[in-house]
Amino acid sequence: MERTRIAKVEDVTLVRRGEQLIGNLHLTPHHLIFCHTPTQPLEEATPAQPTGVPKARPKELWITYPIIQFCTLKPSPPASHQHSTIRLRCRDFTFVCFCFADEKKARDVYESIKAWTCKIGRVEKLYAFSYQPQKPEKDVNGWDLYDAQREWKRLGVSEDETVRGWRISHINTDYGFSPTYPALLPVPAAISDNTINYAGRYRSRARIPVLTYLHPVNHCSITRSSQPLVGVRGNRSVQDEKLLATIFTTSELAQAFSEASASSPATQAPLSNHNGPLLTSVDTSNKNAEALEEALISETSSRSQKEKSQIYGAQQHNLIVDARPTVNAYAMQAVGLGSENMDNYPFATKAYLGIDNIHVMRESLNKVVDALKESDLTPLAPQREQLAKSGWLKHIAGILDGAGLIARQVGLQHSHVLIHCSDGWDRTSQLSALSQLCLDPYYRTMEGFMVLVEKDWLSFGHMFRHRSGFLSSEKWFAIEHDRIGGDTNRATFGNNSGPGHALENALLSAKGFFNKDNNSRDSVVDSDGEMQPYDAGTPTSRKVSTPTKATTNDKETTKVKETSPVFHQFLDATYQLLHQYPTRFEFNERFLRRLLYHLYSCQYGTFLYNCEKDRIDSGVKDKTRSVWDYFLSRKDQFINGDYDGAIDDKVRGNERLVFPKLGEVRWWNEVFGRTDAEMNGSQPEVPASSNPAVLTGVETADDAAGVGVPGKAVTDGITGGIAVLAAGVQSLGLGQRSGGDVLKGPTNVKANMEVEMQ
Repeated sequence: MERTRIAKVEDVTLVRRGEQLIGNLHLTPHHLIFCHTPTQPLEEATPAQPTGVPKARPKELWITYPIIQFCTLKPSPPASHQHSTIRLRCRDFTFVCFCFADEKKARDVYESIKAWTCKIGRVEKLYAFSYQPQKPEKDVNGWDLYDAQREWKRLGVSEDETVRGWRISHINTDYGFSPTYPALLPVPAAISDNTINYAGRYRSRARIPVLTYLHPVNHCSITRSSQPLVGVRGNRSVQDEKLLATIFTTSELAQAFSEASASSPATQAPLSNHNGPLLTSVDTSNKNAEALEEALISETSSRSQKEKSQIYGAQQHNLIVDARPTVNAYAMQAVGLGSENMDNYPFATKAYLGIDNIHVMRESLNKVVDALKESDLTPLAPQREQLAKSGWLKHIAGILDGAGLIARQVGLQHSHVLIHCSDGWDRTSQLSALSQLCLDPYYRTMEGFMVLVEKDWLSFGHMFRHRSGFLSSEKWFAIEHDRIGGDTNRATFGNNSGPGHALENALLSAKGFFNKDNNSRDSVVDSDGEMQPYDAGTPTSRKVSTPTKATTNDKETTKVKETSPVFHQFLDATYQLLHQYPTRFEFNERFLRRLLYHLYSCQYGTFLYNCEKDRIDSGVKDKTRSVWDYFLSRKDQFINGDYDGAIDDKVRGNERLVFPKLGEVRWWNEVFGRTDAEMNGSQPEVPASSNPAVLTGVETADDAAGVGVPGKAVTDGITGGIAVLAAGVQSLGLGQRSGGDVLKGPTNVKANMEVEMQ
């Protein structure tokens, strides 16, 4: 309790969505608790219990300190005859304002919150390490839910057999090969650990291409990795090329499946038929974005294979998916990184996706918050125009578009796909997990979704601790008068200068303005620039810079510029699929919303570390509880009543595969604590006709289409299907950012390079 200046304050006024409640505020080492005892309304009063008599059961609002995103103190001296206020914006989009009659008590509360939020210094002091659940949660062990070998065996990969061309390598069992990768690495059976060891020197942080999903029918794979160390010298690795070539030829039956599907109406893909005329019926409007993407990949692949001997797998259109915009990817060559030189990978096609990095996504969410930030003071709806300008839905649609592209390549085109971005733990995790949701009905069950999160997010090293900022930052705390000079380094909310200041004063002083009935959805009771320093300047060295383990006296801090809502976006994209296919998911919307809450609550140890190695070193499984304990012990609350688990590709609505409907992307209003009418209105925010395709460039050893591919730009003199594709792609928005800015011109190119390299 040494950080608590004051443990309890009485007669505090809570303002939330324009409602005022008077109660007591308690400060504990892990929670801020507001306790309010409702009084009986006049119309419900009886002679035995007159008006104004408190009800028996108080209501409580619990706020964990790590979930606080911004905290602002506005002190008011006694002479002003106004209350001092503390405004909180939480990561679960709860907005509250506490009003104090005593300025000193307000300051003590503010300093106590700040101390418990951003001055604890170590992850081990968070609530998860002292939380003790009650029954029935106490009897559940969510740590046993995911077993890597069991999941790989379900996918057809095991220690005992290599029937599908894969084996499990133990080269990383001590995490010495790649500290941010899982201990068990599924790799092609034909590739030795010695080759893997050399290939690791060519990938950032030795995150080589390894299997994350194997299709049970056509045996095609989704693999993931980090970016290669190409650099300005154009470095290459024979071992990396051999590894990827072997991955793309592991499906022995792929060609047979491809030929069989060519005559099937359900999976027919005329745009990828090399023998017929090219693009004779392609609609180059934005409405046919998926067809253009498939046609672009198919045509570029076919041109690269022209006049070459036909080898097995040539019709597959195996893909290397670089999630970054083309300019961003090539900009990384200046620091020894970059993207594959397709001259060295003639057996594949590379597709660039225009998915922005963590910095852009963080700023986009901040703009959403700006549209909602007065939610504590007023019940007014957010400005939908301001929401649209945030670009949030366009980012979600872009991620879904990329996942749909990958799912179509694997599920319909019977092709292999390698996914990477920069370090392969942000955009790569999003695309990998979402594409598997589209492909595999198991991951659409509650258990399967938990396994998917464990596999593609936790085991493969998404940096939850860095991206979520559990230890907070003093930059997220401010005293209003201290901001008069202007602190441009801190993102604030509820800036009360000017009109906003007058609005708060007016609303807080107008006692009769607030509605006494709380009809809100959540009552007071229930409440990339991914580049890191790399020591390997050439492919001859595999040493990577890993975060040093904090000693007892070291204090860990949050780097604000490394935080980003990456996992939030994944959950939002999952919500879009759930809303579009309401009978295909076993879990409901509340499951996703509560998972987002517990990402930041720090009540469970699941998300507190960056990788598998860190969790083992910290002993988190022995010292904390798993977040899955919460859901498994309350499973009935998160079951989708409309779920239909039957799988039959001959019955419409029961198909194995689901694909995102980009024209139906909408605001996840429940997570923002708003009604559907307030957030979405009557019209969709991202109509299909105005949503640009995520595909920004395609490249093979011989051809390329799209802006920002050096030395292989499509020229006006080119003939055949590629020219038609280029014209269609231009109308699609190829070579444009999601916000519509063309990636041409030195100013835009320089700006995008700077953002990627932050």
